[in-house]
Order: sequence, then C-alpha cells, then structure tokens
Amino acid sequence: MADLITLAIPAFVILLLAEAIAGAIMRREIYEFKDAAASITMGLGSVFIDLSAKALQFLILKWLHSYAIFSIGYQWWAWVLLFFGDEFSYYWFHRVSHECRFFWASHVVHHSSQRYNFSTALRQTWTGSFTSFVFWLWLPIIGFAPVMIMTMKAISLLYQFWIHTELVRSMGPLETVLNTPSHHRVHHGSNPRYIDRNHGGTLIIWDKLFGSFEPENPADPPRFGLTHNIGSYNPVRIAFHEWLQMFRDAWTAPGWRNKFLYIFGNPGWRHDAPARTNSTD
Repeated sequence: MADLITLAIPAFVILLLAEAIAGAIMRREIYEFKDAAASITMGLGSVFIDLSAKALQFLILKWLHSYAIFSIGYQWWAWVLLFFGDEFSYYWFHRVSHECRFFWASHVVHHSSQRYNFSTALRQTWTGSFTSFVFWLWLPIIGFAPVMIMTMKAISLLYQFWIHTELVRSMGPLETVLNTPSHHRVHHGSNPRYIDRNHGGTLIIWDKLFGSFEPENPADPPRFGLTHNIGSYNPVRIAFHEWLQMFRDAWTAPGWRNKFLYIFGNPGWRHDAPARTNSTD
C-alpha cells in the first residue's frame, strides 16, 4: 500500500511556497527561515522513521484483526463508520497526549514552533508513531481491516495540514462541525484560555461533546509555542528535549509514586509545587 503522506509531499511543498508568497505580498511575517527549516527537517525525519513504525503497526493491527468480533468488509458504509471511529480515536489520542507526560514527550514537538504556518504542520514527532497507535487498537478487534484503518489515519492527517495557517480566518457555518484553522490556532495557543483545547482531527464535535472546546477570541489572539519555549532550532533537541527532562525529573524525584507521576502524570505536575493547569510546557 502506497503511503498517502509520502505521496502528498509535493503538494505540501507547493502549498508551503504559496503561503510564503502570499505572506510576502501581504507583508506579513508568516515564516522565519530557521524555524521553517527545523520544521521541515522534523517532517522529513518523521517520514523516514514512520516507515518502520507503520510496518510494526500494520503487523499488530493484522494480528488483532485475526480475532475480530465482526466481519466488516470494504463496503461504503464501513468507510463511513470507520471515519467516525478514527475521529473518536484521534480525539482521545490527542487529548491524552496533552494530559499524560509520556505521550506529551512526543507530541510537544508539534507545539514547539512559535510560528503558525504550513511548515508547522510538518513539525512532527520522531517517537510518537511507536506509541500513539494504541488508541486505534480497538478498531481491528471490532472488525475493520488494517489497510482501511491506516488509510483513514492518513486521510485525517492530510486534512489537518491545511488548517495550520493564519491566512484563513473563518469558515463560516463549517466552524460548527469541522476542525478549522481558527479552531486549531486555539489548540496551538499558549494563552491560559487556549491550553489543552480543541483536540479534534477533522471534526470539532468531540471537543464540544466532551467539554474541551474553546472558540478563538479576537480580543485574545493565540500566542503560538510553549509556555516555556525551548529556544532552539536543533532538530535533535526538538525531538528529544522533553524525553530527557522527563526521565531526569523521574530519576531525581523522591519515592516511587513521584517517579511514576513524572512519567505518566500531567505534564505540568511537580512533586514540590502546586499542580499547574497547563501541559504546554
């Protein structure tokens, strides 16, 4: 099966250049060279690493599918059901990635840019593909074929590329149902009101249903990045800085409970200070 993300790389490049040209014409500083270069490097690294990660995912999904409860084929209605199943899985993967430090250590990469443009969409983790797939393991057990699951995951990621832009301000009535640039700008904001909000992939309905939705407020525009930015364009530091800090915190923490919570607790949790209410740190 051809990887849809890899096939889409030429389109990513064209859209990135178009956004940069549009920003220059509008005299807006949308891009910064070092930041964009770091994001693109992270994206290319992710593509190569994902080759082995996706092979592992496929084998596990295939094994679980051999124990499927139902025999679901490739009919059109199966794809519709899978779309919602994938969206539900993505929402909880994304939400947990902000609420559990173990998953945040990978996901923080995507939030580490202080710019918000198409290159930011390419700033992807080098480690997350080996752990995040656990949120989709229920789908092959239900009966969805591994090829369908991985295809739907790729389609969701392709959709999410274009919402990483400041040039599209509102999608009108579509804002009610779909995840849009406005909703996702909120997700990337480090403002207190925006932290850990709007976790949807293609849809925004799960956030509204589970209480994690926050609309973009023109009076409080999103400040992109982390609450404490890492101040580096080094791809290796971007990829692993939170993993190193997490294990350092766990190693030096007193008691096994504290060590556990430094890895699996909220990313803002500290054993010697009041819990912070954000994970974008």
